[in-house]
Amino acid sequence: MAKKKDNAPSFEGMVLSPWQKFSNTIWGGLFKEKARNNPELLRTLAQADIRVMPEVYKSTVLMSAIAATIGSILVMGLIFAPDVGGIALYETQQDDTTLDACIIWEFENKAAAAAAQEAGIAGNGCPFYKTKEVSFAVKSIFAALFAVIIPIGSYRYFMGTAEREKNARGQRLEKYLPYAASYTAAMAAANATPTKIFKSLAANEDIYGEIAHDSAMIYRDISLLGMDLITAIKHAVDRAASPWATEFFQGMVGTLSSGGNLKLYFLNRAEHYMRENRIRLTEFLETLGLMAESYVVVAVAMPLFLIVMLVIMFWVSGAGSQISEGMVYGIVMGMLPMIHIAYSGLVWLMSEENKA
Repeated sequence: MAKKKDNAPSFEGMVLSPWQKFSNTIWGGLFKEKARNNPELLRTLAQADIRVMPEVYKSTVLMSAIAATIGSILVMGLIFAPDVGGIALYETQQDDTTLDACIIWEFENKAAAAAAQEAGIAGNGCPFYKTKEVSFAVKSIFAALFAVIIPIGSYRYFMGTAEREKNARGQRLEKYLPYAASYTAAMAAANATPTKIFKSLAANEDIYGEIAHDSAMIYRDISLLGMDLITAIKHAVDRAASPWATEFFQGMVGTLSSGGNLKLYFLNRAEHYMRENRIRLTEFLETLGLMAESYVVVAVAMPLFLIVMLVIMFWVSGAGSQISEGMVYGIVMGMLPMIHIAYSGLVWLMSEENKA
């Protein structure tokens, strides 16, 4: 096998996983014709860069939803199974409200309690004995959750995989497109041909991310499939997951078709995307500043006042305002650290979304 040259663009396809193969074997024939004639699904899969046939995608979605439904039904069986299910075991436990009364009764009626215990009577014959009970509303909630909500929700979740990946890929494209546009402008200023620009951009996927992948697809269509430049870029327009990328490639098609100056077009696009990127980063910094101000109030100042008020209320609380020591410890050692963790996680997520 010939060794692949360094920095050469990779066009390896996606190998089906065992689960995808199994799903396609079961349901592929059912979805094949209809899925391949669904242009919206084909377009979404291409934009999401999910490199499987549409019938494989639909089969995997259905099989995953069926697996989730079966798992949900099994869990529901463990909850509702008679005698050994979670609800049945819970309802065999003594109600806490009758515990003290039964202890007193057994102490006062030792002989009767001993006889009832030997006979295997529940609660040792205590007349106040009562077991816990799960309400009909709670049972209905469990049944609706595991029999309806989870199966339908899992199908919708798996069905939306391509759309979610398309949106995520579009966000990644918009992060790197300003820098890729500057790179193409520099290459065009050096009188590089569009084919060489796409080849060079494709070889730097670790720097330019998703836009390098789209460039690699254009170079593949030209060098391997024999398409002309404009046709290859038109295919890239259909594959673009971001409005910015669609506009970028469509503008190239218009410039090349009209005989315009491609170098000038790249320069204008680079300036435009950099300006948009600066606006996006400015909004992020303003949001981060707002988060910092709210953090000082919510996570720094408020806990100090809260701790002081809790301690005072704990010592002076009367019959109408009972605060236990455990509640104070729970708030101080539980709720307050969670505020800091929540802010840290939120800032981290915001930083990840804007990290280039």
